[in-house]
Amino acid sequence: MTGKPLRYGIDQGKRKLLKQAAGIGVCAALGFKAPYVFAKKTYTVRVLGTHVTLQPALKEQAQKDLGINLEFEPRGSAAVLQKAAMAPESFDLYEQWSNSINVLWYSGSIQPIEKKRLTYWDEINALTKTGRIQPSAGIGAGDAPYKLLHVQEDLTLSDAQSDFISYLPYVHNVDSFGYNTQVIKPGVPYETESWGWLLEQQYRGKVAVVNAPTIGLFDLALAAQAQGLMRFSNIGNITNSELDQLFKILSEFKQQGHFSGFWTSVPESVDFMKSNRVVIESMFSPAVSALNGQNVPVIYAAPKEGYRGWHGVMCLSSATQGSVKDAAYDYMNWWLSGWPGAFIARQGYYISNPQRAKNFLSKAEWDYWYEGLPAAHNLTGTDGKLSVKKAEVRTGGSYLKRFSNVAVWNTVMPSYDYSLQKWYEFIS
Repeated sequence: MTGKPLRYGIDQGKRKLLKQAAGIGVCAALGFKAPYVFAKKTYTVRVLGTHVTLQPALKEQAQKDLGINLEFEPRGSAAVLQKAAMAPESFDLYEQWSNSINVLWYSGSIQPIEKKRLTYWDEINALTKTGRIQPSAGIGAGDAPYKLLHVQEDLTLSDAQSDFISYLPYVHNVDSFGYNTQVIKPGVPYETESWGWLLEQQYRGKVAVVNAPTIGLFDLALAAQAQGLMRFSNIGNITNSELDQLFKILSEFKQQGHFSGFWTSVPESVDFMKSNRVVIESMFSPAVSALNGQNVPVIYAAPKEGYRGWHGVMCLSSATQGSVKDAAYDYMNWWLSGWPGAFIARQGYYISNPQRAKNFLSKAEWDYWYEGLPAAHNLTGTDGKLSVKKAEVRTGGSYLKRFSNVAVWNTVMPSYDYSLQKWYEFIS
């Protein structure tokens, strides 16, 4: 990240702007039902986000279906968050992950979203609304998305039901690490596969980690804890003293040449593994699919300690009003209309109302991506290339199984500023 790190706190001036930007205000709007206004093609919606969702195929389909113009501005995770927090007038919709919500909300960069204007709100499943994909599932440490969903009358965020939300729940997944089975013997999902493998001495010099302080930090914290090198009181809220201890441990590994690199994009992580620079690394689902499609035998681990979960959020800029705001609601509703959810399923991601996306997936695709069943035939990814071979089973199993095993969510902790300092000291 360039520039001054973001501050995790409440800007009173921007909170006043937030109230104004919500139209007639949260409290005054509680009993008012505005007519739905359909966007016209002359309106342009500017979307700031990452390459995960700001893809040309999605843009093309949305413009065709809605008759609006879209301007996509994809950036790296840190750059997206920094720009959104500092310049709400520069975008209309923000797409990233739930760990950015606290920063955006309390900087006044986003405004409340009216649930009554969300066509498919009632179809959104329990994961976002209650924190559990099913009653027996654990919630996971850190910023479980449901804790940040509802806007209260005092403009705080909580899980208490209200008519306004801070973000539209849509794309989500669980992350772990990938490993090359030509070098590392396949483990047993949820039994022997462990985050601790990232710090195994036998893989020294062949390990990479994602260069994202609110993501890679947790991968390495989970690894250190799995190895018994330290324990965290609450891994979703790591203290400054615990960060000192963690980075002392990690610096020793780095000095020994343990880490081959820190990747910043999915293509770079693919190159690391394909070139044999690494045999194990933090990975995202599309990278694993890409490597398997290129005959590189990589398994995406189902760690016995649990996954690191992430949840996509779509947020409405506090500066967006009028007809552009109407068009932005159209786009938000489009994302849950079925086709987009099916599209991103083919790169391994889930949508918050999967039953509607099911109508746009073949039975073989649904069975593989959501049910955890063997692929009935070869499956292609979003690029039309082979991503799943016949008879393969998705690692970690079904949607319910995977999201029943979340150890920690991507999180912006109270120690966020200090963790940034320690992270950049570590990788530089």
